[in-house]
Amino acid sequence: MPSLHRRPADAPPRIIPEVVDPRVEALVHELIGRVADKWTMLILETLEEKGELRFTQLSREIGTISQKMLTQTLRQMERDGLIKRTIHPVVPPKVEYRLTALGQSLGAAFCGVWIWAEENLAKVHDARETFEKAARA
Repeated sequence: MPSLHRRPADAPPRIIPEVVDPRVEALVHELIGRVADKWTMLILETLEEKGELRFTQLSREIGTISQKMLTQTLRQMERDGLIKRTIHPVVPPKVEYRLTALGQSLGAAFCGVWIWAEENLAKVHDARETFEKAARA
């Protein structure tokens, strides 16, 4: 499965480092918050990288999401067909979440945001500095 910060296999070839610049990652997360539901995209990325996870594992991987928001987001994602929830009939109940093909395709569509952030990190930084200088003047 392709990682969200790499181009899909059918995209034109491009060398992408295995280790992502944390500044690029931070910019992508910031942009996701503006153009899409941040939690949905972070859940997509986490499930893409880690595979099938239980609720507590998913919560721990994301780190900054409340239990209520994670529950709401997972329900919406399941409703939209992005994830599959599997309930195992054991005591206590074991519930796992994994991406569907639809969820994987949404993640692949967001590869472009990672690539754009890598290519434009310095320009965004410069624009912000220019803006801040003008605002202080």
